[in-house]
Amino acid sequence: MPLSDVTVTIDLVKPSGLVGLGKPLILAQKTGTSFIKNYSDITAVKEDFDESTNAYKKAAAIFAQSHRPKELSIATYDPGVTGTEGTEEGTEETGSAEPSGITTAAKAVEKYFWNDWFFALTADAEQADKIAVADYVEGQKFKLYVVKTQSESERKAFKEKKYEFVIDFYHPTADEEADAALVGECGSQTVGSITWKFKTLTGITPIDITSDELNAIHQDGAIAYVMKAGISQTSEGIVVSGEYIDVIHGKSWIKTNIETSVQTAFANNPKLSFDSRGISVLEGQVTTVLKQAFTNGIIAADSDGNPIYSITAKSRDDIPADERASRIYNGLSFSFDLAGAIHEATITGEIGD
Repeated sequence: MPLSDVTVTIDLVKPSGLVGLGKPLILAQKTGTSFIKNYSDITAVKEDFDESTNAYKKAAAIFAQSHRPKELSIATYDPGVTGTEGTEEGTEETGSAEPSGITTAAKAVEKYFWNDWFFALTADAEQADKIAVADYVEGQKFKLYVVKTQSESERKAFKEKKYEFVIDFYHPTADEEADAALVGECGSQTVGSITWKFKTLTGITPIDITSDELNAIHQDGAIAYVMKAGISQTSEGIVVSGEYIDVIHGKSWIKTNIETSVQTAFANNPKLSFDSRGISVLEGQVTTVLKQAFTNGIIAADSDGNPIYSITAKSRDDIPADERASRIYNGLSFSFDLAGAIHEATITGEIGD
């Protein structure tokens, strides 16, 4: 986990230099030393992964989208590795001794979790390894894992866990990377500006299902790619628990940007005094992030168009003496109303004689 002097906790209450959080990570099987590397186009990916590999196909689906990210990362693992191996950190080939090899996608996501990426995808993992990746990501409660399932039994295995940080894209077409296409199209758009429902994905074919079958998919906490009103589109925008993707994504955006902004304030000031002057600086950093969250579409507007959020900052006198002596300020809190999105509408009209 990155070093930080700032901890932000957000409890979701219903009703009641910023980080983008859109970069994909493909977890791929590859013989040899584990590494993580950034790629800005599919040509660069081809230098390390042949066109026949699942990693290449996932990357191609990402880069094919209209709102593709500037770059993606691929992290590798080798099931055949035993004993000690060197691993590569960041985007450069630097080795360090590991007590055991990176042999599964789950071990790879754990190893590289705090690298610069937000959406994990698995290229070669079997079902048990996918569940292990989901378990690890869910335990961190920050980034998202997007998994492609191809059967009802696979869907239900994820449904049982009620994951809040896992997106299940049910797409039984074997040679189409719907999960990667979804991340490529939606992941790098401004957090809060879109819902993940109604999105058209390049290179993905809608599945032919009935309304009852689609409802069963949604009941399993999964989404699908369907045709509605002659338009190919994602059927929903939910994570496995049933919460909306843009809510979870927006929550993570606010958390990480407040942490980053406040940590930057600590670094850029000679000292933040433990009084109204220092406290006002911290309050100002939180206010700036919440204003941007409103602009992005994460935070709702009232009837006058003003953002619905509040910030409370305790004064020095309200902080216990032992906390002041330890230079720990725990007096800043905030709340906001989510903007949400309209996913369905019922419209009533009258026709006169």
